[in-house]
Amino acid sequence: MVPFVDLKRQHARIEAELSAAIAKVMADCGFAQGRDLDDFESEFAAYLGAAHCVGTSSGTAALKLSLEALGVGPGDEVIVPVNTFASTAFAVTANGATPVFVDVEPDTLLLGIAGVRAGLSPRTKAIMPVHLFGQAVDMAAIMSFARERGLFVVEDAAQAHGAEYRGIKAGVFGDAGCFSFYPTKNLGALGDAGAIVTNDAELSRIVRAKRWLGQERTARYHHDMVGENSVLDTLHAAVLRVKLRHLDAWNDERRAAAAIYRELLAGIPGVRLVAERGGARHVYHLLVVLVDDRTVVEEALREAGIGYGIHYPIPLHRQGAFAGTARLAGPFPVAEDAAAKMLSLPMFPGITREEVTAAARAVEPHVGARR
Repeated sequence: MVPFVDLKRQHARIEAELSAAIAKVMADCGFAQGRDLDDFESEFAAYLGAAHCVGTSSGTAALKLSLEALGVGPGDEVIVPVNTFASTAFAVTANGATPVFVDVEPDTLLLGIAGVRAGLSPRTKAIMPVHLFGQAVDMAAIMSFARERGLFVVEDAAQAHGAEYRGIKAGVFGDAGCFSFYPTKNLGALGDAGAIVTNDAELSRIVRAKRWLGQERTARYHHDMVGENSVLDTLHAAVLRVKLRHLDAWNDERRAAAAIYRELLAGIPGVRLVAERGGARHVYHLLVVLVDDRTVVEEALREAGIGYGIHYPIPLHRQGAFAGTARLAGPFPVAEDAAAKMLSLPMFPGITREEVTAAARAVEPHVGARR
C-alpha cells in the first residue's frame, strides 16, 4: 500500500517539537491573536522576502480579503485560469466581481500571457495567477502586462509554499500573495488556515483590520470598515512556526521524489508529466501526470493499492456555481483535455524510492510489462 499523502509519517518526525509548541499555547491560553501569531507572521514574511504577512482563517479568506482591500467589486472583472480549485473564483464572486475564465498553457497547465490577453476587457481590474501543483507562473510576463495596463495582481499561492521563479519566492511578485495552510499543503496547519503577504504597508493595514471585524488592535471596538472574523488561530500559528523550519528540507524531499518519477515514467507511451518550467523551482505539492486512458490507469492503481487523486476533473467553466456569474473567454481546449487525463500520484515528504517505484510502475496499463 502506498498512501497518496501521509501526514502521520510527517508529524512523527517532529512530534516533540509540535507537542512543545502546542503545550506552550495551552499554558499561555492566548488562543486568539496570541504571541505565536505575531511571530509566525514575521517569520513567514522573512522566509518569503515580503515586508508584511497577515494570517487569515483560510486561503479562501486570504483571496477574498485581498481583492476586497484592493477595491475589486461589482462591475469589475478578474482574470482567472479555468484550471484551478473553485476557491480562486469564489473569492472573486464573493466580492461581487466577475471571474473571467481563460485557458492555460499546454506544458505547465498554468496561466500564461496568452490567456491573460484573451480575457482582457475594459472592465478588467485584476489578474489572479495560480501557482498550481507547486510551480510558479511566469510572473515576469504577468507583472509586465499588468503594470502597463494599471491592473492589480493577486497571486494564489495556495499550493506553492517555497516555490520560486527566477530566484524569487512565489507570492511576493504582485500586490498581494495568498496562501492556504490546509493540512495537506507543503506547509500545513492542523485545520483550515491561510495568510496574505504583501509589500504594501497600507494594504497590510487594511486586510489586518478587515480580518478582525474591521477593527485595528490599537483601536478595539472602533469598526471603521466592514470586516469579518477571519483571523489565523494562535494554535495553528504555533504549529506553522515549527513546520516552517522544516519546509525547505521537505520541499527538497518532494523534488527528489519527483526526479525519480520523471526517470521511471520517461518514454512510456500515453503518459506525460506536467513540465517543470526553466528558471523555476517547483516544490511539487502535487505530482501530476497526464495519461491517455485514465480509467485503465486508475484501475491499475487501485489493484496495486496505490493512492491517487485527480486535480481537477471539472474545469471551472463547467461548474454550475459559476453559471451566470462568470465570463468565459474560451474556448478551453487545453483545460478540457487535461481534465480528462490528469492524475496526481503519491507525493509527500518521506516517501521512499520503493513507494515511488511502485506508483510509477502501476501507471502503466499493463503493470510491470516494461520492467
